[in-house]
Amino acid sequence: MSIVQAHGFGRVALPLTLTLVLTISAACGSDHQDEAGAIELGGASSNSSGGRTSGGATSISGATSMSEAGGTTSMSETGGGTSMSESGGTTSMGEIGGTTSMGETGGAGGEPSSKTVQLPPANAPFDYQIGGAYPPPAGVRVVSRDRNSAPAAGIYNVCYVNGFQAQPDEDSFWNAHADLLLKDKSGKPVIDTDWNETLLDTSSEAKRAALGEIVGGWIAGCATSGFDAVEIDNLDSYSRSQGLLSQENNVAFMQLLASAAHAHGLAIAQKNSSDLLDRVAQLGTDFAVAEECNRYDECADYQAAYGNLVFVIEYRPQDFQKGCTNFPELSIVLRDLDVSTPGSSSYVYQGC
Repeated sequence: MSIVQAHGFGRVALPLTLTLVLTISAACGSDHQDEAGAIELGGASSNSSGGRTSGGATSISGATSMSEAGGTTSMSETGGGTSMSESGGTTSMGEIGGTTSMGETGGAGGEPSSKTVQLPPANAPFDYQIGGAYPPPAGVRVVSRDRNSAPAAGIYNVCYVNGFQAQPDEDSFWNAHADLLLKDKSGKPVIDTDWNETLLDTSSEAKRAALGEIVGGWIAGCATSGFDAVEIDNLDSYSRSQGLLSQENNVAFMQLLASAAHAHGLAIAQKNSSDLLDRVAQLGTDFAVAEECNRYDECADYQAAYGNLVFVIEYRPQDFQKGCTNFPELSIVLRDLDVSTPGSSSYVYQGC
């Protein structure tokens, strides 16, 4: 959407609680991390959004163990040591904050590369500036800005990308790619009427690949500009698609975008779409940006999936106060619905 969805952050070092060197050659389509610390990944195994196999691992941190039984890697802290096992198709890792170095095998929008992904600091003061960039308020450590804005100096920056719908001011661009716009049975574009945005067609592998080159290029641009992460909006476009798109279509496209982000050294956020929180490992996302999760009683669900790496935007004072009281571990901000800039009569900013 062009501004926000009604229902729908340089780098900050955190204390090092665990360092694990794990050999992985990854497309990083399904890495999820959820406690404070640092992880370094890199080396000589293979990973894609569909699963992971490991050719070997070296544990550095004393009581760290690893076993293989298939394609999924699950890692969590268990008291004094950390265990890792493989048994399925995706990866969940029990460490959040700090850095993740990933050996990449490719992805949409750019050449294969090996990059270090920096996760945002948990429970950090942040500001949501997708409606226009301005100097962050004192103390802010994480900011989200539109991909056409420059990142803020000295703090963690998240790049807003509308990855599943067409921005209204980009109609001329998308008219040149009309085959990638979702059409109804009569051939008319399917519109998100709340924001006057045409849905992108993620219904086939071929269309997802073509869209991935475009959106992946925007993600590459975020990295070139100096952002640390991306948030991909309108993941839930399937719910407005007149039944023409499925959850599976959008999850598959998000996997593609997550691989692209990781290949360019960017963390990637799940934006809204609480219905997909049970598919985080498939999405490949690293943290969450959630609008109005206090209003709709969804914040606990996001926290269960992403630990304290949840960045919440509320637009009503009562929901903001509710969040500050009930979820002091999360980063919560009150903004005006237009996400306007200081000097505007509608500008609102408050953090807790």
